[in-house]
Amino acid sequence: MQNWIIVVFRTMILFFLNLVIVRIIGKVNLAKMTPFKFVTYMIIAIISAAISLGLIGNIVFGILALAVWFLLSLAIDYLSIKSKFIHDFINGRETILMKDGKVMEDNLMGVRYTGEELLRELRSKNAFNLADVEFAVMESTGEVNVLLKSEKQPITSHDLQRKVAPADEPETVVLDGNILDESLKNRGLTREWLKAQLSNFGVSLDNVFIAQVDSSGDIFIDTFDDSIQIQQSQVKELLYASISKVQADLFTFSLETNNPQIKKMYSHNADKIKKMMDELEPYLLR
Repeated sequence: MQNWIIVVFRTMILFFLNLVIVRIIGKVNLAKMTPFKFVTYMIIAIISAAISLGLIGNIVFGILALAVWFLLSLAIDYLSIKSKFIHDFINGRETILMKDGKVMEDNLMGVRYTGEELLRELRSKNAFNLADVEFAVMESTGEVNVLLKSEKQPITSHDLQRKVAPADEPETVVLDGNILDESLKNRGLTREWLKAQLSNFGVSLDNVFIAQVDSSGDIFIDTFDDSIQIQQSQVKELLYASISKVQADLFTFSLETNNPQIKKMYSHNADKIKKMMDELEPYLLR
């Protein structure tokens, strides 16, 4: 058998073998991979390439070496899950770079970081002013995470003691002009509903690049033709505005009438609608 046929045959086998190995080892973000995990992947790739090109004379020995690295990697991952000591020994521990707003110079030296590199990492986390940082830590993956001082952190609805409606992930119902039936089904919608919505906006299906439906049923549409201006759905805002107008009208009627009984009725109903508006506001105006 010719050498090139052998190489192709070996490469095809190792291609699918590596595919299985990678799927078994698990999903790993390359940007957040630990040094040990990176070395493991590299050695598995090098052994596979050596077997594929015939650099390892005995293919059985090559497959055996590949299997040993693969099985050892699985064993280490399993032991790391069961034991924090083994996890820290294999992957390393996090290093505190800033604490209580002060830079830990000795720890910077330990990870071989310069002051400029620290500032660059802080800027990547939108911390441009060193005085705004309360705590910074380098993870075992090399990523730097930052905690801003409490007075510099963004205000949340919890800080304002305001309720907000829970939000689910929006479903993409149209992609590249194609309707995604499974996404429509997940929202309890149909093709007829979607086509009616597109018709209301004056848009044809073949001109829709992306269409998404959020948890409230509002649809967002982006077209291939960027010159088309689409007024996005504001059903919730209009509903809230209508309820607000009714409440305002009832309050006005209560001020204009001289009949005490009717005044009390208008005022009572205006207060009831105002309470209802307060409960609906997080859902209709978020």
